Amino acid sequence: MNIYVGNLSSQTAEADLRKAFEGFGEVAQVSIIKDKFSGEPKGFGFVEMPTKEHAQAAITGLNGKELNGRSMNVNEARPRTDNRSGGGGGGYNRGGGGGNRRSW
Repeated sequence: MNIYVGNLSSQTAEADLRKAFEGFGEVAQVSIIKDKFSGEPKGFGFVEMPTKEHAQAAITGLNGKELNGRSMNVNEARPRTDNRSGGGGGGYNRGGGGGNRRSW
């Protein structure tokens, strides 16, 4: 089961998360999400636990608990919904023709 962990301190390492969650059962994978340009942590991550029972115990036991000075937000990860509309950048008058003309 995939678990979302939010409100993480920038000092929190994947090893810190693993240690906290291992108290509830086996941890398959831990990842802290980082900004792709700066490499700085974004303040959230994911923990994968193989059994639903251990994952639920971890969610119950760790939600609201402090890690590295921050109270964690722990819950079941929801599937990502991609709300970004496709296509390129915006612009005026997408209907074509007219160069810089604005049709308002």
